[in-house]
Amino acid sequence: MDFRIKRAKMVDQFMTIVFYGIALFFFLLLVGFAGKVIVGGLLGAKPEMFGFTRSGSIGNQVFNTIYLVFISLLVSVPVGVLAGIYLAMYAKPGLVTRFLRTCIETLSSLPSIVVGLFGYLIFLVVLGLSKSLLAGALSISILSLPLITTTTEDAIKGLPAGYYQGSMGLGATKWQTIFHVLLPACLSRIMTGVILAAGRGFGEAAVLLYTTGSGSDLRWNNFSFTSPTSPINVLRPAETLSIQIWNLQTNGQDRALANLSSAVLMILVLAFSIGANVWSRHISKKQAGLEK
Repeated sequence: MDFRIKRAKMVDQFMTIVFYGIALFFFLLLVGFAGKVIVGGLLGAKPEMFGFTRSGSIGNQVFNTIYLVFISLLVSVPVGVLAGIYLAMYAKPGLVTRFLRTCIETLSSLPSIVVGLFGYLIFLVVLGLSKSLLAGALSISILSLPLITTTTEDAIKGLPAGYYQGSMGLGATKWQTIFHVLLPACLSRIMTGVILAAGRGFGEAAVLLYTTGSGSDLRWNNFSFTSPTSPINVLRPAETLSIQIWNLQTNGQDRALANLSSAVLMILVLAFSIGANVWSRHISKKQAGLEK
């Protein structure tokens, strides 16, 4: 019996070392790849590339990327969170619930190019929108919805039963319990889904090829909602960083600018993810302190 226990412990230690080694390898691979892209892109950059001109710079594309992701989250986060709440707290086992889960799983597995064609058909052909920032943001929100919905549902179901029972026992309604007890308790886990959805939006290109258009001629002293050169107009064409990279690489133009766009895009994704993760950890520690 002792021999079996020792053998099991040795196997456990060995496999632990193996998996830690694999994790370290991929971590170093990721650091090396990100470092090469960022350092190589910044070293080959010229000062004028950071401007907001119509061509030869990345300023407008950076703004378009952040603005597009922000608008997509304005759509996908409320809808996704409410859908997750419904599936976790209200949906009863049956045909409708199974159908909804099938739809969510299907959406989460759709290739980006299919979502792009769907967005083109619905938003441009059916609804009559032109290639614009709004059409791109709505298409990106389709990709984000399944992830946010699933994360919210799992986060609520993963809470101890005492959260719900204690709140209901104190006389709160189900709606009050959900929004004042359950959602704050699982906010950090929901933020994880939002982070992943935003990260995918930053780097998405296939969807935006059909919906946002190329080129970005902005006038930063023009803040009219209807002007095609206004930065805040959501109905204007909006070339993002990922589209700019694709255009430059495809046409073989200005490789230094393409490398800089890749570097800035990588920095945006990493900064957003790390910052949101730190904030989520802070919220979790704060909640743990309140519970004590």
